Amino acid sequence: MNLKNFLNEEQDPKAVEKLLGRINSLLTSQEFVEYIAVQKKPVLNLSPDCIALTNRRIIFCRPKNFGFSMDFQDYSWVDVADCHIKEGIVGSTFMMKTTRNLTNMMDYLPKNQARKLYQYAQEIEEQMRGVRREKDLETRRASAGGVTVNNATPIITHPQQFQQQQKPLLIENEDPFALLQKLKGLMENGIISPEEFEEKKNQILSRV
Repeated sequence: MNLKNFLNEEQDPKAVEKLLGRINSLLTSQEFVEYIAVQKKPVLNLSPDCIALTNRRIIFCRPKNFGFSMDFQDYSWVDVADCHIKEGIVGSTFMMKTTRNLTNMMDYLPKNQARKLYQYAQEIEEQMRGVRREKDLETRRASAGGVTVNNATPIITHPQQFQQQQKPLLIENEDPFALLQKLKGLMENGIISPEEFEEKKNQILSRV
């Protein structure tokens, strides 16, 4: 890694160099450091805390034992629900919360470095929200997989399979109003789209 790439906002070179030396062994395959912010307290601090952002996680790095060892707390981006900063007179505080309501923070960060952390985190958060929505939808589809309209044809399938269903949803002894209620529930839970609901509703009503 090129040390100069992480000194654009006047980060402490010694702190960045020491962190990179320690953190390289923690990186997984295809993981790389995107940004490093270094704490800057108003008093002398030979081993400042740091935050490293990689393409996969946030890592809080806190030296201990006079800098001879370091504690790492890392959070996968997909689990990060919210990041924000609070600017003060002598620096900024970066705060993070996960989807499970775990929190972490670091104070006395230079304002320009804290803003870079926030900017990058916001970009990743937006991507991860989409990932979580997709995972949630897949989970709901899977959990609803046992709901059927008759013994032969399951109604809960992936959208591609749903469109390919050729068998009619309604059989002669099926209550059309009960079936409509099932379809409405599936739409409200996001399992099927409003367009799919309307299509199937019209099919059912045409048979009444």
